[in-house]
Amino acid sequence: QLQLVESGGGSVQPGGSLRLSCAASGFTPDYYGIGWIRQAPGKEREGVSCISRSDGNTYYADSVKGRFTISRDNAKNTVYLQMNSLKPEDTAVYYCAALRSVFRRCVLIPGPYDYWGQGTQVTVSS
Repeated sequence: QLQLVESGGGSVQPGGSLRLSCAASGFTPDYYGIGWIRQAPGKEREGVSCISRSDGNTYYADSVKGRFTISRDNAKNTVYLQMNSLKPEDTAVYYCAALRSVFRRCVLIPGPYDYWGQGTQVTVSS
């Protein structure tokens, strides 16, 4: 089955940057796109960004628009999340997952995503 592995998390000061990677391997089922979903301590999972598999269209939550950029490298089967101007409220475990193929556009709710990675911790603190 599809395996997704996140990397690139860490601790940064407010205003700093990190780039997360989501590497795909294994059998590749049909799916619409790859999304990044985060979960802060004591909070529900929140969709952050998504990129479609076919045409590379991108979508962002309002909370990260203008600061985060999602991209993909098809040759490396990897999706990236460049995070700039990080804020303490961005602190969370960040997961990547595959959006089911029944969708025709990205959605930023966690429910329709499968093949979740193990997550990578991002901590923004002074």
